[in-house]
Amino acid sequence: MPRRRRRSRVSALEGGREEEAPPKAAAVPSAPLTSPQQTEAAAERILLRGIFEIRRGSCDVVLSERALRWRPVLPERPAGDSKYDWLCKEEFIELKDIFSVKLKRRCSVKQQRSGTLLGITLFICLKKEQNKLKNSTLDLINLSEDHCDIWFRQFKKILAGFPNRPKSLKIFLNPQSHKKEATQVYYEKVEPLLKLAGIKTDVTIMEYEGHALSLLKECELQGFDGVVCVGGDGSASEVAHALLLRAQKNAGMETDRILTPVRAQLPLGLIPAGSTNVLAHSLHGVPHVVTATLHIIMGHVQLVDVCSFSTTGKLLRFGFSAMFGFGGRTLALAEKYRWMSPNQRRDFAVVKALAKLKPEDCEISFLPFNSSDDVQERREQGSPKYGCNDQWQMIQGQFLNVSIMAIPCLCSVAPRGLAPNTRLNNGSMALIIARNTSRSEFIKHLKRYASVKNQFNFPFVETYTVEEVKVHPRNNTSGYNPEEEDETASENGFPWNVDGDLMEVPSEVHIRLHPRLISLYGGSMEEVNDSKVTCNCF
Repeated sequence: MPRRRRRSRVSALEGGREEEAPPKAAAVPSAPLTSPQQTEAAAERILLRGIFEIRRGSCDVVLSERALRWRPVLPERPAGDSKYDWLCKEEFIELKDIFSVKLKRRCSVKQQRSGTLLGITLFICLKKEQNKLKNSTLDLINLSEDHCDIWFRQFKKILAGFPNRPKSLKIFLNPQSHKKEATQVYYEKVEPLLKLAGIKTDVTIMEYEGHALSLLKECELQGFDGVVCVGGDGSASEVAHALLLRAQKNAGMETDRILTPVRAQLPLGLIPAGSTNVLAHSLHGVPHVVTATLHIIMGHVQLVDVCSFSTTGKLLRFGFSAMFGFGGRTLALAEKYRWMSPNQRRDFAVVKALAKLKPEDCEISFLPFNSSDDVQERREQGSPKYGCNDQWQMIQGQFLNVSIMAIPCLCSVAPRGLAPNTRLNNGSMALIIARNTSRSEFIKHLKRYASVKNQFNFPFVETYTVEEVKVHPRNNTSGYNPEEEDETASENGFPWNVDGDLMEVPSEVHIRLHPRLISLYGGSMEEVNDSKVTCNCF
């Protein structure tokens, strides 16, 4: 008999985070049942029971309403044999962690379409370390066609019963993202997993900036369960903005002036394939392609807060985060050097913006976050009474940078996040202000984002938790002077960085937070960070 190693419970998530090339995967780890688990298992209704070979050993396999359990079939031994008791420990996987089932066959060159039946293969979603997800397999070996057919049909029936799992997806692919690698990422890593899960896809190539926005205005989405964007932050933000605009139009709302927008009708999936993947990183806890794909396949959906940006009462766009001042000027510089590689362009723009560092003369008004249940309920319902009697606060002066963020904004240069105290759906935004200071002190502040030290522990940095913000520049439009050499200056307005997209506005910008306005495929970071991965792989 082959020597058996100890295994732990297969730990795969319902809410939560990986990158191996699909569909090949590692074998499934599993764990001994505890007494409460055995009690719970006994209470479940048994659907099927049979003998299968699992990892070269015959096992008594039980399929219940919630789990698949198995125990080795071994010859009788004297009672009290501890080694024997250990070998007989029951193992299990939960059915919610299975995303596909296939008949396993041995095919020869002559047998192109069908071969000798070997059994059933289950494809499973597993948690790994650092918020990652991984696709794995479990083989149930049995040569009986009738036996396997009964089990196969039952597994298919169970998988069809998960309501949140998509069956058809509209894909928007930006082929220009990150050294033009997005196409390869999709067809080599994402599509094989979607096909394995039996999900139908319709792929649209984004040919220019604003293409997804124009398509989603009229595109027929009735036959789709969700929308997926393959690209970077700019592409993802454009698709999210387009979905929200479409929802307002379908609800008969005037899209120029929106105070209480309605929720997007379809969930959005984000596949990180850009030079920056702040949105996907913040959503999944890691910018990992397979993790993002498995969240979509498993139907892990969570509601996320969204900001609206408007000026003089007119809606500019929806988004998740924005920077004004240094952040906006840096992006404006980077946009002028698109011929460089993404990393070179970013580094060059940062250095050049620091060399010409200058403050913006601004008046900033904000509405502090009120966490009382009554206020939050009125906000989510869009009550007209909300905000009437709330106390606005105002600060003014010379500011090097102003950040307004509804999400943590995790990225490679800020692993803890640009706004580490913000969550995806806590109903508030982080307002982070860097007042005018020396270049050297400002650089120290920027370097802190990449370290474990508190990046806000400087006398010139102020942080607020807010619900609304108004940024009113008091100098001329971006300090524009045709006689000065300033590559960030524009006649169109002050440069803003909104989710990695350049937005130029000549006057005051009003940012409002709208709680839980869009559904995104992904697991909650809080769930993932609090969870313990206890798998013992063999």
